[in-house]
Amino acid sequence: MRIGIDLGGTKTEIAVLDDAGAQPIYRRRAPTERSYHGVVHGIRDLVLSAERELGRTCSVGVGIPGTLSKETGLVKNANSTWINGKPLDRDLSDALGREVRVENDANCFAISEGHDGAAAGAEVVFGVILGTGTGAGIVINGRCLRGANGIGGEWGHNPLPWPRDDERPGRPCYCGKTGCIETWLSGPGFEADFFSTTGEQRSAEEVADATDIHSESALSRYVDRLARSLAHVINIVDPDVIVLGGGMGKIPSLYDAVPRLWERYIFSDSIRTQLKPPVHGDSSGVRGAAWLFGSGQ
Repeated sequence: MRIGIDLGGTKTEIAVLDDAGAQPIYRRRAPTERSYHGVVHGIRDLVLSAERELGRTCSVGVGIPGTLSKETGLVKNANSTWINGKPLDRDLSDALGREVRVENDANCFAISEGHDGAAAGAEVVFGVILGTGTGAGIVINGRCLRGANGIGGEWGHNPLPWPRDDERPGRPCYCGKTGCIETWLSGPGFEADFFSTTGEQRSAEEVADATDIHSESALSRYVDRLARSLAHVINIVDPDVIVLGGGMGKIPSLYDAVPRLWERYIFSDSIRTQLKPPVHGDSSGVRGAAWLFGSGQ
């Protein structure tokens, strides 16, 4: 059996896949600890608890909101900054007494949805997680494109395309720059945009579900920014399918509204790229992480 872990900014999820590697037979969630040792111990405890309950020892793959540096082997680019600069795969392997494989969480998501999810059968897939951050992964002919620097798909740390005057210079990002796509399109970015115009603190879900004029205006701005940002991706990667995961990806109106708007930004006379919600929902990240063993990835 295979265990997949999805290490998010606010929650950590574990799933155990059946022997065929297709469906979760066990799932649990726990709050993500905001310290490095807390993350290591939290993942260890989730794994050992699952294995005790199932009576099986499993392989373990972990999706993280960053990646491992090819130069140092340490975590880099994580918006959960407390894991940056740490040998997470090695420390988890030591904690569990076996090899643990670590991969970018958006890559895991894209692998899952490209294999048998919303983008099954597509040649080029761009899988996006719109959550605490805005990671993405690229899958081509069933294989993840990690890139020479291990940052394939990191669209979230490019500047917001075609910025309006009131969007310059943009908000500061944890990466040290300003105006990154992530500062606009992540859940916290959406909340910050609403707060900046109303002075009212609401969760992203509350704003997206509300029907008052301020909430609808915030969502309209979000749709336009997402359309601009995905148009940049289409102009460069030209994927067959874009799949949106994460909390913001659960907003139903995005899937009609964004393609209507991105047409004005895409350098083509016709646009065949499809925008889809994930088939496997919140399970996609952990499914892809579990497949780090035996998936050919």
